[in-house]
Amino acid sequence: MTKKEAKKRIEELRKKTNYYAQKYYDEDNPEITDYEYDMLMLELRNLEKEYPEYINKESLTQKVGGTVKEGFAKVTHEVPLQSLQDVFSFEEIEEFLQRMEEKAKENNIEEINYVVETKIDGLSSAIEYKNGEFVRGATRGNGLIGEDVTNNIKTIKSIPMNLKEKIDIIVRGEVFISKNNFEELNKKREEEDQELFANARNAAAGSLRQLDSNITKQRPLEIYFFNVQKIEGKNFNSHFEELEYLEKLGFTVNPIKILCKTKEEIFNAIEEIGRKREELSFGIDGAVIKIDNLRFREILGSTSKVPRWAIAYKYPPERKETVLKDIMCQVGRTGVITPMAILEPVKIAGSTVSKTTLHNEDFIKQKNLKIGDTVIVQKAGDVIPEIVGVNEKKRTGEEIDFKMPKKCPVCGADAIREEGEAALRCTRS
Repeated sequence: MTKKEAKKRIEELRKKTNYYAQKYYDEDNPEITDYEYDMLMLELRNLEKEYPEYINKESLTQKVGGTVKEGFAKVTHEVPLQSLQDVFSFEEIEEFLQRMEEKAKENNIEEINYVVETKIDGLSSAIEYKNGEFVRGATRGNGLIGEDVTNNIKTIKSIPMNLKEKIDIIVRGEVFISKNNFEELNKKREEEDQELFANARNAAAGSLRQLDSNITKQRPLEIYFFNVQKIEGKNFNSHFEELEYLEKLGFTVNPIKILCKTKEEIFNAIEEIGRKREELSFGIDGAVIKIDNLRFREILGSTSKVPRWAIAYKYPPERKETVLKDIMCQVGRTGVITPMAILEPVKIAGSTVSKTTLHNEDFIKQKNLKIGDTVIVQKAGDVIPEIVGVNEKKRTGEEIDFKMPKKCPVCGADAIREEGEAALRCTRS
C-alpha cells in the first residue's frame, strides 16, 4: 500500500467508524455488529501505527466514543472514564504482559499480579456518594463529560442509596439488562408492534438515557460495579482489595474476578470465562486483564483514551451456517406484517435456533436473501439470533426469491407500505 492509498483508507475508516460509533453510542441503534465494528477499528489502528503522520485527535483511536444527549445536564468527571485497548489474540496479550514485565523491572517492581474480569456488555456510569449517601449518577459520555442521569440511576434497585460507611466515594459500574429480562422485554415489544432492540447493550443504554425517568423505571436495569474512581480518607494497595471493600459497603461487584500471577493463569482465566459465557445471566463481549498493583498503575499512567495498565480481550462471535428453509409472515397487533426466517435448526452460542426475524423487506434485499440459501447465523449480544450473511458459493440455482405479500396473510385485506416507512401493514388494522 502506498502512502497515498494509506491516507485515503485511513480517512475512509475514520469516517465509517465515527458514523457507526454515533449510531451505537449516541443513538443506541447500531447498524453493524460489534465484531464488524471492532475489525474496522483494528484496521484503522494498525494503519495509524504504520503511518503515524496521519493520526489526528478526531480519530476514535485517540478519543472515547460518545457525546452528551441534548436535554441532559452535563457532568464533568473528576476522574476520566476511559475506554480500554482491545486485543483479539493471545499473542497480543503476551505482548502486553511482556511490556508490563519490562516496565516492572525499570521501576523495581518485584511482583506483578493481574485481575481478569468479565467485560460486561452494557453502559458505563459513574455513581457519586457524599457521607455515604447517593448524590449523583452520570453516563460516561466522551469520558471527560457525561450526562447527569441521577433520576434514572435511582430507579435501578441494585444501587444502594446509603452505604454501610459514611464516606465520600465515586465508583464506576456497568449498567446492563440480563439475558432473560432482555428476551422478555423484546417479547413484550413484539406483542405491542414496537421495534425490537438490537441487543441487550443498546436496550440498557437507551433505557438509562431516557429523558423521562418513568420509562427507565419500567426497564429491568441492573448494575455491577468494577472500580473505585475516587475515595476520601482511605488508601488501597490493590484493585482486588478495592473490589472487596466495595462489597463490604453494599455494592454489587462484578461477580467474576480472578487473581492471576502468571501468563498461564491469565490464559486459563480467559478460557474459563469463555467456557462459562453462555451460562452467565448477563452478556459479555470480552475479558479484561488489569494490573492489580495500584502504585504500579500510577507509574504506567494512561494515554488520552486508554490506561496503559489494562487491555480487553474480545471473544470472537460464534457463527454457524444453516439453511433458510422458508420465510413466513407474521401479523402483529397493530397490523405490521413481519417476515420471519424458518431455519434448519442449528445450535449456536448454547441454544438451538430454528427461526429469527428478518425485520422488513429492506433487510431481506440488503442481505440478498433467497429461500433455500445457506445463511450465516450468529447471536447479537449472545441473545438474539440474526442472519448476518449468505454463503453465495453454495447456491445451486434452485433458490427462490421472496416477495412480501400484497394481501394480509391473516385476513386477506390489502397490505400497503406507506412512503417513508420500512413496515408493511394490513389496511384493515
